[in-house]
Amino acid sequence: MTPELKGASVPMPFDGFTQEMYAQKMLDEYKEAGVNPKDVYPQSFDIKDVLYWLKNEPAFGNQAVALEDLNTPEDVLAATARISDMVNQGVKIVAPPTWALVSLNAKNKIVPSDYAKALKAAGLKIITWTLERSGPIAKIESNAYYYQSVVNGVKTDGDIMVMLDVLAKDVGVIGIFSDWSATVTYYANCMNLK
Repeated sequence: MTPELKGASVPMPFDGFTQEMYAQKMLDEYKEAGVNPKDVYPQSFDIKDVLYWLKNEPAFGNQAVALEDLNTPEDVLAATARISDMVNQGVKIVAPPTWALVSLNAKNKIVPSDYAKALKAAGLKIITWTLERSGPIAKIESNAYYYQSVVNGVKTDGDIMVMLDVLAKDVGVIGIFSDWSATVTYYANCMNLK
């Protein structure tokens, strides 16, 4: 289970309910339901939530996922600079968007990005989002968000399998969010992955 603690739609604290109470409440509901913490990967785009779980709920926090909101190459540079701080704070799993983990080499072949290599070198586990969110490749414009780093190397729907293979084998992701699970399930079954 990978619940995401969404950002509050009201300023926090709200009527005495703090961000920390909000983060705790999500995990308390899993505990009340008798769910084993090993089956839960709580996630948040707010690093403070992840750090709260690491400190106060280590059974859940040790597999808490720090979602990375990266929209531009400059964001990736900033995220790369934060890697050592995240590791020093105890973060074990990060989840950047797919495009940040891949790039093209001189032959327009999809390869791991420098950011992906830096995450691996730091010993961080990686989950990524979101495969196939943009629809058929033939309809993707050159500025498609989820393929922005490889748009010149992704021309057919089959190229999604190539990208998936690079993410799985070369980047070493432990999970991929997808809007259409058939592709990742087919790939995992063909490759005998868990």
